[in-house]
Amino acid sequence: MDETEILTEVKAGNTIAFERLYDCYWLKVYNFAQLCITSSFEVSEVVQDVFVKVWESREMFDETKNFDGFLFIITRNIIFNYSRRHFYELKSYIDKLIEQLPPQRRRIFKMSREQHLTNKEIAERCAVSEKAIERQITMALKFLRDNLPMFIVFMG
Repeated sequence: MDETEILTEVKAGNTIAFERLYDCYWLKVYNFAQLCITSSFEVSEVVQDVFVKVWESREMFDETKNFDGFLFIITRNIIFNYSRRHFYELKSYIDKLIEQLPPQRRRIFKMSREQHLTNKEIAERCAVSEKAIERQITMALKFLRDNLPMFIVFMG
């Protein structure tokens, strides 16, 4: 069977043709996903999700058009969703870490990172020296750095 025949059969719901399609394309999807995602477990999940999506949308694809392009769009979108989910998980974790900082350090860190104030502006608002602000920001960053490896181990 050529690609058009396989796609026609998959579109009709033929699971054996779908297995052939998977066999022909899984490595392309895997290699592409590896360019964007470092965890081999997550890359495998992406491949699985891509082919689930292909199966679910099989009635929509046009067997006369470029299947590679269709597959690329699905793969790109799934990778984007994975990346976005992990970005939000990381941001949420960092926000929780920031909330663990002592109140004054947390306030200074937020003024620096969220309000984008300079150390001088923060020092004026807090009525302390710029050195004190630098020290508080350095301590906050050290706390975050020390606690992020646990997140990475947990997520990996």
